[in-house]
Amino acid sequence: MKTLQGKVAVVAGATRGAGRGIACMLGEAGATVYCTGRSSGSRSAAAESAAGAPFDLARRPETIEETAERVTARGGAGIPVKVDHTIEDQVKGLFDRVGSEQGRLDLLVNDIWGGDELTEWGTPFWELSLQKGLLMLERAVHSHIITSRYAAPLMIPRREGLLIEITDGDTFGYRGNLFYDLVKVSVIRLAYGMSEELRPHRIAALAVTPGFLRSEAMLDHFGVTEANWQEGAKKDRHFIASETPFYVGRAVAALASDPAVLKKSGKVFSSWGLAEEYGFADIDGSRPNWGKYFEEHVAGRP
Repeated sequence: MKTLQGKVAVVAGATRGAGRGIACMLGEAGATVYCTGRSSGSRSAAAESAAGAPFDLARRPETIEETAERVTARGGAGIPVKVDHTIEDQVKGLFDRVGSEQGRLDLLVNDIWGGDELTEWGTPFWELSLQKGLLMLERAVHSHIITSRYAAPLMIPRREGLLIEITDGDTFGYRGNLFYDLVKVSVIRLAYGMSEELRPHRIAALAVTPGFLRSEAMLDHFGVTEANWQEGAKKDRHFIASETPFYVGRAVAALASDPAVLKKSGKVFSSWGLAEEYGFADIDGSRPNWGKYFEEHVAGRP
């Protein structure tokens, strides 16, 4: 069902992973989707890194053009725009273009990350690289603030819209690395703060988390493909409870299609919880529930 036909979305950080899955499922629902990121055509993340940008994703082939093509193939209209969301002028230019071309903005999804190469797992905070940690905050928190600041003015005059922050986890439990934890909790709080100021304008802001995400990078890490992904559980048994990026994509599409979404403003939701509420499934027909699995097989265990 084209529940988002005529709607305009920006998915910031749509190159790969959750961002790509979200963009594709918004396309499935009929939306026009601006797919933004730094990996564009031949100027991939690897090329940017080779050109001197520090701590970039290495050897990742995905591009925003590919994402936009997939959005269109699923029934929407995908529009790739190369944007570094830490650079204010580029973000302003993006939303000036959206306003000029579409005259409206119905949905912003903030999925900008860029922290995989910066996260030092297993290292106490007093031994962490401050350069990497502060850069993570710039890429994954400051960028969200900049992007929301220029998106909101396109929604306010129409008195409708939705801003979604993509995070990791729907609790305040520690996520294992000081800067990573600070990023993921900060964007939840950002959604709450924005919701308070946007509520009088009838615009919702909330946060959404996927579960154990079966992203392109994670599939590569386990040496599997989507066709044989279950084999990855031989390396990490918890991988059996993973979900595709399309699952959180359908969660976002369901929220964007909900006329009563303002009631959810300021809160954090999970892909699995929203699947139960709205009745959608992952792309393979399954309904993974990472929250339940985590409580039964991970929490409190060595």
